[in-house]
Amino acid sequence: MAKTKPQNRARKAKTSSKNGASNGTPKKPKTSPETLLIQAASLLQTSQPEDALVSARRALNLLQPTAEPTLAALPALNLLGEINIELGDPEAAREAFLAAIALDPEGENDSAEKFLWLAQLNEEGGAESVRWFEKGIAVLKREIDELQGHTIKKSEIAELLEEKKQKIATALCGIAEVYMTDLSWEEEAESRCEAAVTEALLIAPESPEPLQTLASVRISQIRVDDAKAALTRSIGLWKDLDPDDVKVPDYSTRISLSRLLMEAEMEDEAIEVLERLIGENDGSVEAWYLGGWCLHLLAEKQKAKDSNTSLPLMRTSRDWLENCLKLYSMVEYEDERLKSHAEELLGSLNGVLGPKTGEEEEDDGWEDDEEGEEGDGDEDMDGT
Repeated sequence: MAKTKPQNRARKAKTSSKNGASNGTPKKPKTSPETLLIQAASLLQTSQPEDALVSARRALNLLQPTAEPTLAALPALNLLGEINIELGDPEAAREAFLAAIALDPEGENDSAEKFLWLAQLNEEGGAESVRWFEKGIAVLKREIDELQGHTIKKSEIAELLEEKKQKIATALCGIAEVYMTDLSWEEEAESRCEAAVTEALLIAPESPEPLQTLASVRISQIRVDDAKAALTRSIGLWKDLDPDDVKVPDYSTRISLSRLLMEAEMEDEAIEVLERLIGENDGSVEAWYLGGWCLHLLAEKQKAKDSNTSLPLMRTSRDWLENCLKLYSMVEYEDERLKSHAEELLGSLNGVLGPKTGEEEEDDGWEDDEEGEEGDGDEDMDGT
């Protein structure tokens, strides 16, 4: 019988070579799920959601290698939900948050974020949204109670408490909005709406959002003077702050604010907000549209006093609306009502102003960023 040991040695040598041990090269350690999650969160914060998705999925596969649910997967599931929101995939985001809730139905092992996100993402809306908001609020209130019993530094507690109170106030504003829209037909809609806004103001009296929501409620009640007072207080809390200050409301909240200001016939304040928004990001179709509309309203008011002095406002309004429609086509925006109204306003302005002069035509359109200013290389629009 032939000897077998040399064959075994050869097999072992081949195996060792595959493992990289024959040349003394150590096997590369696997990246831990914790590292992958940190990496994914960092990529998400730096506007790289596609790459963040890859890292978060790898983390989930390590934390939950089988189909069997595990609490360890909670951080990955929540992060996947947020990444998919950024990617514009609400269905995938809902699936991730629902999976997280299935693992932690009372929010005892995780934060309230998954409930608050589902309140905004669920397809049924209405009462279902309110239910998720209330679930998230209950978790936040429990966390506040727990924080107040901790012995960590007072400054750290104060910061965490403020953050959680702000989230509660935002959720309460969300409930109020639902009762002003989806559930406005309910008998107790107005009282529930008032209760939510009142609680939000008590919890976060120095926050602009509850005041903004209060103004929306007052406008719906045709209490315009009260709405104006609330809007003035809301703007006053942040208008002099640096754009990067955490107390400045986010972009979408200020877009909504500009609409409310226009409804309350506070066009001067509205255009100030919109000019600031365009200065921060000139890629918003809605900001250009609202600015053009707002300037048109200001021109109409001025026209009633002196038709000649209204012409500069009308020209600027035309610039904003033209920029809106150019950007609308470039980014393939899908709000047909916005486009139709912008075209209607533009037609009205062209009827009064006539064709653009040669000087105006030279200034029209996109301008190259020759000085290499910070940003992603996008081109600027006229009208600012």
